[in-house]
Amino acid sequence: MTIAFQSSVFALIAISTLLVIGVPVALASPNGWSSNKNVLFSGVSLWIGSVFLVGILNSFIS
Repeated sequence: MTIAFQSSVFALIAISTLLVIGVPVALASPNGWSSNKNVLFSGVSLWIGSVFLVGILNSFIS
């Protein structure tokens, strides 16, 4: 269970890093929001799911 928790925390950190870099770059592009809306929503949804997964796994570890 500890390995699953550590892997999910690593995935959350990786997704967060990608979003911190990717969102400003996507919004600064010429078409900005209109062309990258689906990608941004997918990334944010994945991040929210990762937060809940880490929280659920943390309840089993503690």
